[in-house]
Amino acid sequence: MKVIFIKDVKGQGKKGQVKEVSEGYATNFLLPRGLVRPATDGNVKTLENQAAAEQRKKEQEKEEAVQLGKKLDELTLTLKAKSGEGGRLFGAITSKQIAETLAATQGIVIDKRKIELNDPIRHIGTFQIHVKLHTEVKANLTVQVTEE
Repeated sequence: MKVIFIKDVKGQGKKGQVKEVSEGYATNFLLPRGLVRPATDGNVKTLENQAAAEQRKKEQEKEEAVQLGKKLDELTLTLKAKSGEGGRLFGAITSKQIAETLAATQGIVIDKRKIELNDPIRHIGTFQIHVKLHTEVKANLTVQVTEE
């Protein structure tokens, strides 16, 4: 019996996959638990439409990430911090502070985990920071740290 998997079933198939399974397994186990649907023409067409809609959504998310990346590339974010001798900061500038300042001043909300900052910023100066906006899109944000 041909079925469309609605949920992942270990050892059998993944969500959205069309596969041939035995008649008894489908009628006695998979169908009553709501794990599959029979692979009728209408159900296959619905699956194709859902896959196309999901693909369009992914493309739109990528396009939005590219637009945001262009905006971030042109942006210079200024942070003020207290510093001591030689421009060394009291404390450090973290990705959390960068994300909060970006949201407060520019209205751009980015998760702090998307900001790739290997070590916290501990000196006054200008720094290039990578921001991962999408699996295929990265942007460079210029952060300028000045003395308070």
